[in-house]
Amino acid sequence: MGQLRVLFWKEVLQLRRDPKILPILLLAPIVQLIILGYAATTDIKRVELGVCDLDRTTFSRSLVQRFTASQYFSLVTEVPDQRALEPLLAQGKIRIGLTIPRGFAAQRINGEPTTVQSLVDGSDATSATVGLAYAQRLLALQDLAWQEAVGVQLRPKVLYNPDLVSRNFMVPGVLAMIIMVTTMMLAAMALVREREQGSWEQLLVTPLSPRQLLLGKLLPYAAVGFGEILLALPLVLFYFRVPVRGSLALLLLLCVPFVLATLGLGFLVSTLSQTQQQAMMLAAFVFMVPQIYLSGFIFPIENMPRLYQLLTYAVPLRYFVTVLRGVFLRGVGLEVLWPYVSALLVLDALILAAARVRFRRTLA
Repeated sequence: MGQLRVLFWKEVLQLRRDPKILPILLLAPIVQLIILGYAATTDIKRVELGVCDLDRTTFSRSLVQRFTASQYFSLVTEVPDQRALEPLLAQGKIRIGLTIPRGFAAQRINGEPTTVQSLVDGSDATSATVGLAYAQRLLALQDLAWQEAVGVQLRPKVLYNPDLVSRNFMVPGVLAMIIMVTTMMLAAMALVREREQGSWEQLLVTPLSPRQLLLGKLLPYAAVGFGEILLALPLVLFYFRVPVRGSLALLLLLCVPFVLATLGLGFLVSTLSQTQQQAMMLAAFVFMVPQIYLSGFIFPIENMPRLYQLLTYAVPLRYFVTVLRGVFLRGVGLEVLWPYVSALLVLDALILAAARVRFRRTLA
């Protein structure tokens, strides 16, 4: 333990003496969380709307007012001719063009089915899909308002995130991503930095076993990772106001297997690289980017092809994002999260075993 403690403090002193890395370790995660916390949102408000009202009746004006009174649409222009909407879409001035046909009010009064056309800018698929969903919902609400008697009404109750604020859903994923990037990058530099600084041979002649060397290299970065978690949590809770309905102590405890997985992957990268530049490129493009895409953080796993869905089972970030959202939003404990924690522990064992085997070969 004494030898391990010496190696631990050696790594800590190396981090302290590097004038470039300390600001990155302390400030970069906070800045990234603030920027990405706002940028990573699927909430779309004030969709630019263009209207062509060919009916000019009380019914048609009330429909337009339903759109403009909501927070989802912003009326940019009204045009007298439907053909004028498409150039506005092409120029990017509006994202949805609404056309109310002649005879709209008469059809409503006679109880006949009516059609309202919406032209949607499909070049931005996300905004188009969300904007179209908003429009359909507003049309349904207006249809209910015009009916004197309604038989069955749907009264939805949204659990865990009642206001459907996407930030509550996305910020925990951003936190997980920042932890992964920082800890993996630090661990990926562990051995190649020794080679570039000329101290690799000194490590080889130490009486430490490969297991002790592995622990001595990873424990300082684990401490850095948890330090960043403690720095970032107040931002998540008090700045972004993401509710934490579960146990905060359990949340910190469940960070351990994920940090171990990312450190193990970073150390594995370090054993495969000869320079720090190689380590950064390998960590970023082989391990980080695929994890972000396959974790369900950005794209739903259920919508992926079957092969990619199978690949997600080997992604630690997938399980940790689910754990974070479970503790933050659903308030669940180990009785619900144990399958994801167990999967993380299995991945920890496999990753650390692979890193240890590769490290032994590096020492040989």
